[in-house]
Amino acid sequence: MKLRRSDFLLVASAAVWGVSFVIVKEALSDASPLLLLGVRFTIATLVLAPFVDLRGGFSRAELRAGLLLTVLLATGFATQAVGLQYTTPARSAFIVAMSSVLAPVIALVLLKHRTGWLVLLALVIAGAGIYFLTAPDAGGLNRGDVWTLFTAVVFGGHIVAVTQFSKRFDARRLVWLQLPGTAAGTLIAALTLEQARFTWSIGLVSAVLYLAVMATAVALVWQMRAQREMTAARASLLFCFEPVFAALASRLFWGENFTVSQALGALLILGGMVLAVVGEARAEAEPLAG
Repeated sequence: MKLRRSDFLLVASAAVWGVSFVIVKEALSDASPLLLLGVRFTIATLVLAPFVDLRGGFSRAELRAGLLLTVLLATGFATQAVGLQYTTPARSAFIVAMSSVLAPVIALVLLKHRTGWLVLLALVIAGAGIYFLTAPDAGGLNRGDVWTLFTAVVFGGHIVAVTQFSKRFDARRLVWLQLPGTAAGTLIAALTLEQARFTWSIGLVSAVLYLAVMATAVALVWQMRAQREMTAARASLLFCFEPVFAALASRLFWGENFTVSQALGALLILGGMVLAVVGEARAEAEPLAG
């Protein structure tokens, strides 16, 4: 029962994040990316604070974990938002989905986790998917895609870090720790690195509230709670739903359609994600087989 509930929570998070690609794309017409993120995370910090037990302060271990997750989260969201200015929501979502394929590779390199040849094959397949998704008939690899590829690497690291830390610390406290740091960092960056703009409108306010409450505070808590009860491999498999939800939302609200080569690329990326999960699960089971 716990595992089913965790699966549902992670799929729900994937749906919320999938839809958010379209919402961010729309919001960027009225706000600069870093300022949008700063406002989003400031609101999320205030929304989540009453529901988090902040008594007694934070231990040094919690602060170290929170700092690492904050750097990864802020960098990932910033590069994703910048990239969305130049690419489409569905393309962005499928490229970000590469993070699930990269996660076991990052765990191998940084934490010496076991992996296998299937994971490397998955990386090759997903890489081919990126080529077809951004092939010449689809406009080629644009600057937004490049920014988003960097996002995929950073979020791959975040998946690995979340899996490690969520088993040791309270999920809501750990999520909340990431929010004020991300808000401060992106607001400072907005004032120093971009021409900040924020044109108030009902549409922009609605978008910011959705992004702050649902796509930040609520979905991150769901993710933390869900990943306590599952392996990184299972979590990565469920994250496959995120680009699917993004593509559906983009088609419905943005009118985005895939060419044949883009559809092939999207399928290859999804296939790579699933194969990476299978490869990681096999690698984890090998010691037991001996």
